[in-house]
Amino acid sequence: MTDITPLRNFIAAAILAIDRHCGDETATLAAIKARLAELVSHDDWLPDAFASPGPDHYRQYLLYGDPLDRLSVVSFVWGPGQKTPVHDHRIWGVVGVLRGAEIGVAYTRHADGALRAGEPAWLNPGEVTAVSPSIGDVHTIANAHDDQVSISIHVYGGNIGCIQRAVIDPATGAEQD
Repeated sequence: MTDITPLRNFIAAAILAIDRHCGDETATLAAIKARLAELVSHDDWLPDAFASPGPDHYRQYLLYGDPLDRLSVVSFVWGPGQKTPVHDHRIWGVVGVLRGAEIGVAYTRHADGALRAGEPAWLNPGEVTAVSPSIGDVHTIANAHDDQVSISIHVYGGNIGCIQRAVIDPATGAEQD
């Protein structure tokens, strides 16, 4: 049986950080990034039931949904070569890689409405990054490997299942909710 105590400790620390920083996104993200880096630096706590990839698309497993909607914690399991479309979240999020590696690409919107891709950024086990509308929220994420599964832990500043998000056409900037 897997010991999920590290996950429970992370959730408690993340909620304390959210409550302590009372809407100060910069301070909240810094605190949660540090705690998530600790959590994903050890790969012995995620139960196998939350680590199985889908055959054609990445899978998401809800690890924790806060009853007050302060945060959601989700494991993303990426099969070889799987990726997201260009999308946003419209809230802050922190992502840490537990297994494998991911490649993220951030996009910026230009005056003509089209999106321009930034440089690909690799995340390896134990590494974390953050997104939010204030620091950049439009991005893609892909499994960096064509021959193995990668797993990342995503923490969102709300109930991610209830927040309207968009898939975005990078050529036109058109959003599809």
